[in-house]
Amino acid sequence: MEFSRKLQQLPEQFFAALVQKVNAAIAEGRDVINLGQGNPDQPTPQHIIEALQQAAENPQTHKYSPFRGIEQLRVAAADFYKRTYNVDIDPQTEVAILGGTKIGLVELPMALLNEGDVMLLPDPGYPDYLSGVVLAGAKMATMPLTADNDFLPDYSTLDAQTLAQAKLMYLNYPNNPTGATATLDFFNETVALAKEHGIVVSHDFAYGAIGFDGQKPISFLQAEGAKDVGVEMYTLSKSFNMAGWRIGFAVGNKDIIAAINLIQDHLFCSIFPAIQHAGVAALTKELHEMDALSDLYERRRNILVEEAHRIGWEITAPAGSFFAWLRVPKGYTSEQFADVLLRECDVAVAAGNGFGEYGEGYVRVGLLVDEARLREFMTRVEAKNILHVAMQ
Repeated sequence: MEFSRKLQQLPEQFFAALVQKVNAAIAEGRDVINLGQGNPDQPTPQHIIEALQQAAENPQTHKYSPFRGIEQLRVAAADFYKRTYNVDIDPQTEVAILGGTKIGLVELPMALLNEGDVMLLPDPGYPDYLSGVVLAGAKMATMPLTADNDFLPDYSTLDAQTLAQAKLMYLNYPNNPTGATATLDFFNETVALAKEHGIVVSHDFAYGAIGFDGQKPISFLQAEGAKDVGVEMYTLSKSFNMAGWRIGFAVGNKDIIAAINLIQDHLFCSIFPAIQHAGVAALTKELHEMDALSDLYERRRNILVEEAHRIGWEITAPAGSFFAWLRVPKGYTSEQFADVLLRECDVAVAAGNGFGEYGEGYVRVGLLVDEARLREFMTRVEAKNILHVAMQ
């Protein structure tokens, strides 16, 4: 049987290939420190688990969910945005419930773009953004993210033809993979650009709860006029350690939300209602635990930076997310250095070129192991002296 052309054109699943390498090393009995994936290592808070248990015991949750999710979850999402970001959201028209925001990010181009339309993507960026481009039959133009511009796209570099053809733009701050954060001025500039050129903006706010040095990440929807041009996608995976639960939502422009809801009417029958009730508990109770989680990642970040500097690896501290974006030593490509770390140090990281052309020269490190393992990571690198012995 031959796959459809669209399936044949899909990019290789970057993280699946990484998992295979790591699993092969573990199968050999090696003690691998896995810093390559974005899988939270902390448990889901107990009050969320208890909400699931209680809801699952109610026979009403054993039935089909309403296609567009339970009203309590839409209201909880709207209330969360008002309380956290002072953004007004209509729970009836400006919220779409998602089975994890990856679904929303992949399906949105199919809902809004016609074949040949141009989509603006950050480079480096989350690899699964590319899946939506292919499935929509769209074209892609990239926006380089470089250290010189604080890993923000420089809109002045986009040519007139690209801006005229672009219909959809993806942004992601705090950023995966760079750990950079955005400013309100940048989001205001984005809104102005989107209005001038008729571009829809989708902001991937997956790491919205994780900011460092006393700075809380800001929502794109806090920019004046943002709801006129775009939506924001918020996942419970990172903020509440619910990665395996597969639940999130999109909020913002009512017409874009209507498009998301319409395509989902034909693809899904929403999420197990008991999980949605757990989502309500996450968004409404014990919200101080979000701050405690961010503090945990900040402590880990500080250990990573301190230990890297101790062994002579000059790295820049990320401002948010649970990733660090580390330059590879001279003489290595990203992939070579990632392979050396795994082979020589039993440490798995994600090669930066897997996130795009402008990811070359970096590796992404997850702050998703305890502080002792982060110290051990640097101790192993120091012991093998690989920072100073480049590939021949």
